[in-house]
Amino acid sequence: MSTKLTIGLFGFGVVGQGLNDIIKTKDLNLEIKKIAIKNPEKKRSLPASLFTTDADEILNDPEINTIVELINDTDAAFYIVSTALKNGKNVVSASKKMIALHLEELLQIQKEHGTSLLYEGAVCGSIPIIRNLEEYYDNELLYSLRGIFNGSSNYILSKIFNENLDYDTALKQAQDLGFAETDPTSDVGGFDPKYKLVIASSHAYGIITRPEDILNIGIQSLSAYDIRYAREKNYKIKLVPTALEFGEKQVVLYVMPKFIKSDDFLYNVENEYNGVIVQAAFADQQFFFGKGAGGHPTGSAVLSDIASLRYGYRYEYKKYRSESGFSLSTEYSMQVYLRYEDDSLIERLGFERITERFYGVDYKYVIGTIALNQIMSNQEDLIKEGVFIAEIS
Repeated sequence: MSTKLTIGLFGFGVVGQGLNDIIKTKDLNLEIKKIAIKNPEKKRSLPASLFTTDADEILNDPEINTIVELINDTDAAFYIVSTALKNGKNVVSASKKMIALHLEELLQIQKEHGTSLLYEGAVCGSIPIIRNLEEYYDNELLYSLRGIFNGSSNYILSKIFNENLDYDTALKQAQDLGFAETDPTSDVGGFDPKYKLVIASSHAYGIITRPEDILNIGIQSLSAYDIRYAREKNYKIKLVPTALEFGEKQVVLYVMPKFIKSDDFLYNVENEYNGVIVQAAFADQQFFFGKGAGGHPTGSAVLSDIASLRYGYRYEYKKYRSESGFSLSTEYSMQVYLRYEDDSLIERLGFERITERFYGVDYKYVIGTIALNQIMSNQEDLIKEGVFIAEIS
């Protein structure tokens, strides 16, 4: 039998309104009692009596047994989520940065207070990847988990390769459509997909790590030269977060641009869509595809979490709690393309092997094999103007 959920909702932006739209079409055993907002002057589509600017009014209401957190403020989101869990309320959240930064602490709070935190909407929008990692792959050895986790950067790259737009024009178009923020650093710099990778890898491998320990290099330095090289070689460029098992139970995590061939599932993931490829020992390769952002796609993932709370569902973190033995490593080598200006950068990076070098009038590049820890040690130099690095599949 399902439990009646009385919901306190934090945030009534794109996702909050999308969630409300979906709930109105369903006959579910739940109700939204109160909605916390920042701006009480803004005109709303619901009665004013539903709204409050006082977070504690919701958090301390004994009739509210479920909190849905959909705000952009990371610190405020952690206060709301942690307080609610300690107060005996179950929580659904879509705040990927907050969860990635505080995941281990949030696990401990849930254990101590017997509450449940669900966050399907925090990773890849409408794609149910967390639930699948948690349930379907709970006893599977996963060789790798990779994909397109950020719709904003993917929209920009799609416009570049499909419509021949330059980077600045594609970025401006993404911003005008609301796909990218005025400051797009989190998206194009690879921070947003890195937070999502932290969350996904905790379910895939039982590893909980700090975001600052994971390499993220974005697409903000992409130039016409890199695009031309990709086209000449029949590649597309995608921003790909990767979790990969290798060696003796070692796992490598990183976010980098990647040259993708046409036989890769990610090649045809375009615009604001996301795609996730899971390579498993027994289930082999499986591909998940769907919209990675937007009010209704993300709202549907949030509603799925809310609905599952009616039956007492919670994440078990089986691989984490069983101490599966996987450890994070940076002792991993990959083949890369590097466009550069300063020859001394090649020496500092310490390539293990160089297979191709090009010196042109306007630019130069090198292709070779390099260790991940070398890339991490020189990360600041690799995101400077005039430099672009990408993995070659």
